[in-house]
Amino acid sequence: MQFVKDFISGKKTNATYLAKLKNVLGFKPKNLPLFQVALNHRSVSDQLESNNERLEYLGDAILGSIVAEYLYKKYPYKGEGFLTEMRSKMVNRQRLNEIGLKIGLKQLTNYNKLDNSLRTSQIFGNTLEAVIGAVYLEKGYDKTRKWIFKHLITPHFEFDALELVEINIKNKLYGWASKNSKTLDFIILSETRVSGRRLFNIGASIDGEVIAEAKAYNKKDASQIAAKIAIEKLGLEKEEMV
Repeated sequence: MQFVKDFISGKKTNATYLAKLKNVLGFKPKNLPLFQVALNHRSVSDQLESNNERLEYLGDAILGSIVAEYLYKKYPYKGEGFLTEMRSKMVNRQRLNEIGLKIGLKQLTNYNKLDNSLRTSQIFGNTLEAVIGAVYLEKGYDKTRKWIFKHLITPHFEFDALELVEINIKNKLYGWASKNSKTLDFIILSETRVSGRRLFNIGASIDGEVIAEAKAYNKKDASQIAAKIAIEKLGLEKEEMV
């Protein structure tokens, strides 16, 4: 993306890009290099200081804690199991990816558009977490909390409907396995490097037999895809598994 090249070389920042960034964030960031890193995917830079993996880690932790606090106060009479499941529904990669797309992160994220494997990954959900990490570093916890309420929780979550949504596909398979006294494991079948990036091949194993496998650039995405394939192979798509 030309914005990144211009930014690194010290040229004038593209005004249109900055306008789009301000529109997504709801404010004009003071630390522009920080947000540039948040929007820079590993597929275009394998250097820790210039891709968003560290910010993604931070944003994941911040988002999880804020959502946990929100649910704790919203549902004062619900137990730990309900709260944990609701949090999983809110912060799972697929849902965050959908929100990332809705708020326009696809147009801002700098990633390798020629890498076909990224089409099935959740990079915009990961980028959203990185952006949250950047917001936290610039604004602090309290303002980030308000930002998440205003820009993510309030406009993108309908809780009455969310309570009825089934948990992510991987947990569905765990539920089926438990119900049927099966042992389910997700194992790393192989790990290779493609253009400097780690590519994981994860297998879904039932009672020691690998029945499905999938590849992705992170373990979570690969295991989710493997779980979906396993459910299809087992013919469980329409069954109640939890």
